[in-house]
Amino acid sequence: MTNNNVALASLDAAEITARVVRPGGLWREVRVVAETGSTNVDLLAAARVGAAEGTVLVAEAQTAGRGRLGRRWASPPRAGLTFSVLLRPLGVPAALLGWLPLLTGVAAASAVVGAAAADVALKWPNDVLAGGVKLGGILAERAGSAIVVGVGLTVWQGRADLPDGPAATSVALAGAPGSAGLAAGPALRERLLAELLGGLARWYLAWRDQASPGDADACGLRQEYARRCTTLGREVAVTMPGGEVVTGTATGVDRSGRLEVRTAHGLATVTAGDVVHVRPANGRGD
Repeated sequence: MTNNNVALASLDAAEITARVVRPGGLWREVRVVAETGSTNVDLLAAARVGAAEGTVLVAEAQTAGRGRLGRRWASPPRAGLTFSVLLRPLGVPAALLGWLPLLTGVAAASAVVGAAAADVALKWPNDVLAGGVKLGGILAERAGSAIVVGVGLTVWQGRADLPDGPAATSVALAGAPGSAGLAAGPALRERLLAELLGGLARWYLAWRDQASPGDADACGLRQEYARRCTTLGREVAVTMPGGEVVTGTATGVDRSGRLEVRTAHGLATVTAGDVVHVRPANGRGD
């Protein structure tokens, strides 16, 4: 069951809009719907007919959400935070677009730390972790010049509601008791969303609007991601399509956002789209 001590109030679109939509800023519109199959699918369709950059679509419940490689993601009404944003990173070389989900992860981790004082980290390429287990995920998909980035975070779910059992957690379970965010009760999801969108806008604009658009080193993004990513420095087993496994030490993320793995045969680089699993070499984990 979800946390029974908190009334699961609906998100206030007007309040969120007032916090994040500014003249000259990235975000133009925040829409909240009661339920949809997938916010990513909806925004990809909108992108194809010319929807503007900066559109945000939030669903109180998502029934057919998707993670990487088509993995299912569903969320019960008002218990989590599921939303997608539409971006059009004009001027950024295609080879550097892999930084968008990593950039979003940095913003998500910072938002959860700020709202709930949880111990949050990132797992390459698309997981947000709290206490070493999964708190949420990120999925970026392309439609022409547009990139839609979807975020799913478990917020008020109790143990019984978590899709992956002990391998998952929620903000309510992971947050420090008495933290300002948890004390805010029903307003926690609004605070999380506003802080995440604020951080995402800052990192995105710094990454895009510079002398070398998309350069993760020049704007400090690569350093910040490396600081938060617990995959780096560990022995990992990377499972590729077809069953091939690359084993070695995850040493870094290259300028395109690819994972660098030092193997017995030299340095291998793997892209997020070519990876089925990244797990500790001596144990399990998705």
